[in-house]
Amino acid sequence: MGSSFWSGREVLVTGAGGFIGSHLCETLASQCARVTALIHYDTRADHANLEFLPAALRSQIKVVAGDICDPFFMNSLVRGKDTVFHLAALIAIPYSYVAPQSYVRTNMEGTINVLEACRAHGTRRMVHTSTSETYGTALYAPIDEKHPLQGQSPYSASKIGADKMAESYFRSFETPVVTLRPFNTYGPRQSARAVIPTIISQVLGDKPEVKLGDLSPIRDLNYVVDTALAFLAVAEHDACLGGTYNTGTGVGITVGDVATKILSFLGSKKPIVEDRSRIRPAKSEVFKLISNSNLLRETTGWKPAFDIDRGLQETIKYVQANLGRFRVGEYAV
Repeated sequence: MGSSFWSGREVLVTGAGGFIGSHLCETLASQCARVTALIHYDTRADHANLEFLPAALRSQIKVVAGDICDPFFMNSLVRGKDTVFHLAALIAIPYSYVAPQSYVRTNMEGTINVLEACRAHGTRRMVHTSTSETYGTALYAPIDEKHPLQGQSPYSASKIGADKMAESYFRSFETPVVTLRPFNTYGPRQSARAVIPTIISQVLGDKPEVKLGDLSPIRDLNYVVDTALAFLAVAEHDACLGGTYNTGTGVGITVGDVATKILSFLGSKKPIVEDRSRIRPAKSEVFKLISNSNLLRETTGWKPAFDIDRGLQETIKYVQANLGRFRVGEYAV
């Protein structure tokens, strides 16, 4: 359908200041959508990751600060929007062990507020963001959308609840919602809380070693531009209504092998040292996540354009240019 589909459409992106959200806003603006970007209200005077967009695209985006947990605010913000992309969520898995109720409030109750606003205003399409963490450790691989959901962390449980609320609004009220379930996304602008920028920043830093947690988990790593285009694909195609769609490459790689690739690309011989503080509780670690995204590909024609080598090299360039933003070797939950 291409850029003509989005030209002039009123679009809302929640979680727009985040990693994936900022790339989605950039993609939509480049396709001439009229983007309203919701960022979480706080005392900072910046627009988070939206600051990294090219100036010409950034000037086209209306940035609004607020909170999805306020139903009155969301009702007002959704009015008049053709499409709502709902990405706002608490996503740091380790912190969900510390403050689980906050994940229920933001991820579940916040999602209900967005759903209810879309229902009230007759929004053409709402795209709800899920996560591959809802599958837990794979009972079989690659994982398709029929795989059982397993709440192996408070975070994943909160997202399962949000996914089911989205499903219920479609079944109960015919709210035009579709759920996109990205597997692990990486790329420029990602926080050092995530493993790939953690590795890159430590390799580039002045410490003599790279500290990581468990090196054995297998992940299906998706470059962020491909993930953003998957959001557009499910929003464009009516055949996706009411469904849940995995987005991934179908290729798994261990954390250890990712680290080895990054060390090779940067010509580093730093040793990798196990950091127990970055290892999840034993029963909550998800050891294997590989996507079967055939349903998304067959329904929309989407397919990833970036392989792991190209994606890692693009991410390395970003971290090299912005190393001052990373607290090398010091990572909060």
